[in-house]
Amino acid sequence: MNKEPYHITVKELFERGRDNIPNELLKDTHLILNSLAAIDFNSPGAEGFGVKRAGLSVPGSIMLLVSPSCCGRNTAALGQGFGERFAYLMLDENDIVTGKHLKKIPEAAERFVKSRNETPTALMICITCVDALLGTDMERVCKKVEEKINLPCRPCYMYALTRESTRPPMVYVRETVYSLLKPQKKQSNAVNILGFFSHLNDDTELYKLLKSVGLSHIRELSRTKTIEEYHELSKANFNIVLNPEARAAAKFFNDKLNIPSIELTRFYQTDKIKKQYALLAQAIGVVFDDDKYFDEAQSVIEKFVNKYPNITVSIGSRVNANPFELALALTRYGLKIKEIFAEPAKDDFFYVKHLAKLSPDTCVMSNLSPTILHYAEDKSVNLTIGKDAAFYHPTAPAVYYNDEIQPFGYQGVRDVFSAMENALNG
Repeated sequence: MNKEPYHITVKELFERGRDNIPNELLKDTHLILNSLAAIDFNSPGAEGFGVKRAGLSVPGSIMLLVSPSCCGRNTAALGQGFGERFAYLMLDENDIVTGKHLKKIPEAAERFVKSRNETPTALMICITCVDALLGTDMERVCKKVEEKINLPCRPCYMYALTRESTRPPMVYVRETVYSLLKPQKKQSNAVNILGFFSHLNDDTELYKLLKSVGLSHIRELSRTKTIEEYHELSKANFNIVLNPEARAAAKFFNDKLNIPSIELTRFYQTDKIKKQYALLAQAIGVVFDDDKYFDEAQSVIEKFVNKYPNITVSIGSRVNANPFELALALTRYGLKIKEIFAEPAKDDFFYVKHLAKLSPDTCVMSNLSPTILHYAEDKSVNLTIGKDAAFYHPTAPAVYYNDEIQPFGYQGVRDVFSAMENALNG
């Protein structure tokens, strides 16, 4: 029996090609290992935002969770008051077999709304794989609920079965939380930032650059505290999309609200950041002066590399970055990347191609492959980035770098290098 975890070098991975990714690195071709390193895969709400928490991004909204008890068991544990905004319609075996629960939903929704001290702004109905298998028409159910409670009602699909589809749950819920917006007169100095359920780091230069060219109203869903502030999102002149999972939401803005979008990528390569800002400026007809932020980031990088010239790093996928792009950035800066714990997508092969030239022996492994049980800590690794990489290297200095507040641009570069130095300094 093979007692080593499956691994492949980036050079070998690139030679196989983007259309020939090994089965061991594809989530839908083997059994999934539910390890502590990637527990959020089987329970997306275990850390960060799953469908349930994300669905409550609309200020003042509440959620009715329609599910067997096993699917809702972690809901009350959600922090920051989210757990108090839920009610449950638990399904028994008869409901699941017959679909009888569908007639109970409008009544349960009405009782839930009436139980609140303040009238909610909207009701989200979260359903699970049970209704996916039953083929429940939740749009129709929600319309019946709206007639009964006289409030907006929207479905949130917690369908693990569709996670690998073209429209997985976290893509769908990003569209859902904006669906209450209605067309309004546009403000020429307003822009929305879409992509994450938490806002960007206050120190990101993106805010400063946008304000420097007159975009004084920079809005994000997570910063809206009232339903009135939420509806101001429909006044934007354009959107900036920072996460591919928000493309469906951006399409809603374009089709329903006549608000176009520009998509940006989160890079850790400073030259790519600079080029992208130039392209953004060109697209909106302005000029950005980002030299100061570029120089600050370069200075932080140079100081780190000079101080720690022989660092060997392990990178995980539970990190606020594309692990392959981050690996390429750190490789270009002179660090040695020993391994990457991540499942590559076809789009990642742009980074894999360059990694294959600069660091051909870097290994790629999957947190979700059962073979990872055979992994033994590599003592040559001096530093880990990502909570999952730290799990495999318990004795190495660790940078989790997966806070809910999102890094972006040069600020992200500065922060990850500062976190790396802090970890190495104990």
